Order: sequence, then C-alpha cells, then structure tokens
Amino acid sequence: MHVIVGVFGLIVFLLLAFLPTRDVAMLKKKAPYIALMLVIQFGLGLLMLKTPVGKTVIDALARGFKTLLGYAHEGTSFVFGGLVDYKTNPDGAGPFFMNVLLPIIVISSLIGILQFLKLLPLIIKYLGLAISKVTGMPKLESFNAVSSAIIGQSENFIAIKKILPTLPSNRLYTLSASAMSTVSMSIVGSYMVMIQPKYVVAAIVLNLFGAFIIVSLLNPYEVAPEDDVFAAPEQKKQSFFEMLGEYILDGAKVALTVAAMLIGFVALIALVNGIFAAIFNGTTFQEVLGHVFAPLAWLTGVPWSECVQAGQIMATKLVSNEFVAMLSFTSQNPGGAVVMSERATAIVQTFLVSFANFSSIGIIAGAAKSLAPDQGDQIAKFGLKLLYGATLVSFLSATVVGLIS
Repeated sequence: MHVIVGVFGLIVFLLLAFLPTRDVAMLKKKAPYIALMLVIQFGLGLLMLKTPVGKTVIDALARGFKTLLGYAHEGTSFVFGGLVDYKTNPDGAGPFFMNVLLPIIVISSLIGILQFLKLLPLIIKYLGLAISKVTGMPKLESFNAVSSAIIGQSENFIAIKKILPTLPSNRLYTLSASAMSTVSMSIVGSYMVMIQPKYVVAAIVLNLFGAFIIVSLLNPYEVAPEDDVFAAPEQKKQSFFEMLGEYILDGAKVALTVAAMLIGFVALIALVNGIFAAIFNGTTFQEVLGHVFAPLAWLTGVPWSECVQAGQIMATKLVSNEFVAMLSFTSQNPGGAVVMSERATAIVQTFLVSFANFSSIGIIAGAAKSLAPDQGDQIAKFGLKLLYGATLVSFLSATVVGLIS
C-alpha cells in the first residue's frame, strides 16, 4: 500500500512544482532529463541504503571534510580561548557562530588558493560538464550544486563571486535553490549524532538531483551556448598573499552578514509563534503547520497514524531549522526521544537534511548581498518561492526513500 501512496505522492510533488509556471513547451524539453534524474535518484538510493558500498564511500568523504573543519577550529580556538575547545570535545555543542559560521573564513581561503592555482576553473569545467550532461542544466548551475553539497549554502557564493553580479534572476534562483536544498559537509558530523548517518548521506546525494528536478519544473529556462561557461572577468594580477588576504576578508564578511540575517529571521519567527499562541489559546504557528503538513507527510509514505507527529517535526524544521527538528530524535527532546516506525523515521529524517527553512532565506540573501548587494536584494524578493522549491526537494527525496524503505 505504501508503494501506491508513495508513487501518488511523487506525482503530486512534481505537479506542485510544475503548476506555478505551467510551461508545457519547456516541460517537453526537460522531461527526458527529469525522468533520467528520477531513475538516478532511485538507483543511488538503493545503492546507499541497501548496500554497504555507497554508504562507505560517502561516509569516508564526510569524515574527510569533518577533519578539514577540525583544522578550521584550531583558528577559532586560538582566538576565542576557553569558549571553544574543539580538541577536548569535537562533537560537543558550542556557539553556532563559532562552530558553523567562522569556519567559512577558512573555506574561503582554501577556495582562494584553488583559484590562484587555477585548479578550481578546471574542476568547474569538467565536473560541471559531466553533471550538466545528466541534468540538462548549464555548467555553472551543475557545479554550484556540487559545491553547495560540499562547502555549504553561503560559502559556495564565494567561489563564484566574480561572476555573481552578472547573473540573471532565473539563474540566480537555481543557484540559490541548490544552496538551500543541500547541507554543508562542515556540519554533517553534527547531524549524524542526532539522526541515523545513512539518511544524512542519502539525503545529501538525493537532494543534489532533486533540486534540478524541481527547478526544471518550477523555474525552467535555457542558456545560450555562448553563455554556458564559467569565465570570471579578468582581474589585476595579485601576489599569493594579496589573494589570500582578500578571500579571508570575503569569508569574514559572509560569516558576519549571515549571522546578522540569521538572528533577525529566527527572532521574527519566534515573534509570529508568540502572536499565534496569544490569539489561538496557546496554539502556535508551528503547531498549526504540523497539522497542515500531516497530509503531505502521508504522501511521502508515512503511515497515517504517525502523520501528525511527522508533520509536526517537518514543520518545526521549516519554521526554525533542521537542528531543532533533529533534536526530536534525541534524549534532549523535552518529552523524550520521538519513536516512530522504521519507514516513518527514514522519511522524516531524510526530509530534515537540508537548509530549507525560513531563516535560510536570510542566510542566502545575506551571503549574496555581502558579495553583490543587488543580487542579495533580488534573492530576498523571490525568497518565498525559493523556500517553496527547496521544500519540494525535501519532500521528493523523502518520498524516494519512503518507496525504497
């Protein structure tokens, strides 16, 4: 029965992505790529969740980036002293700004080094070409999706900072949707402490292709061959240390801007919850969304008896962030760890692994604004559409996992 519901849900989520545009002509062009990406999603899902091979490879990759971020914490530990002690407790909780945002500075410097050595343009050229052949998307968008899945939703804008001001709004939407649909390797280790690692890994890979499926329906476009390149404008020659200083400062600006936007958006969401609670006798906006999400949770394959509970967790992620929602599965949850059936757990935990929430609108807009002010304003304008698309990506990946489980 869950297979029938899952297939129906898959169709519904794809229709929800198509209805805002209803561009039949573009659908005909994109349909073969969409079908191929769906097949790839199911193939990769089976590989990762039903065989040890895929999980082992991707877990090794995650451990590699966790090690890299360990070196980044050396810098924050030196500057902030006793506030951050990564060596003593590498998996422990700590200030979000120090553990998640400040490492952007190190990632930025590494990107600068790759640019200086002319390695990053080679990666963009060949990896972007390979991915674009499968997805039907331009090279820049294809590379950006991989970049977002590795270094995060805000850091990846640094990699394209020279071309960012020249991008039209439709391409900017695709870049932003990929960024919101993925997660940073820097925090994968934290996720794996709270939820099952196999669903973290599965979601990262499935969301990569899911973002292109949804964008192909929600924001379809074609790029002229002469524009399907990644070529940054010529810049004056810099010494290695001039370049390094520039990228370190760029990383610092992104970290500070993101922090400011995050504080503002999270506070406003809390305010809305408070207003709803006052008006509706203690019922928060978050709880209302939980009931709204129940039918959507059912479409992903969650048993109906668990849909309200699943919808509550999904809504928590939407209005706050994935960390708050993931705490539901830990002993730190006020009511104790949530216990759900195996399939419901697989679906909900897969859904949680992305940056699709209200605060991410501010994070992405803030990151772009720190590098290209006009583009940051443009992202803010289509923020709700961006959240809509990224949330559909999460539902799509969760439905695929529900069908496989």
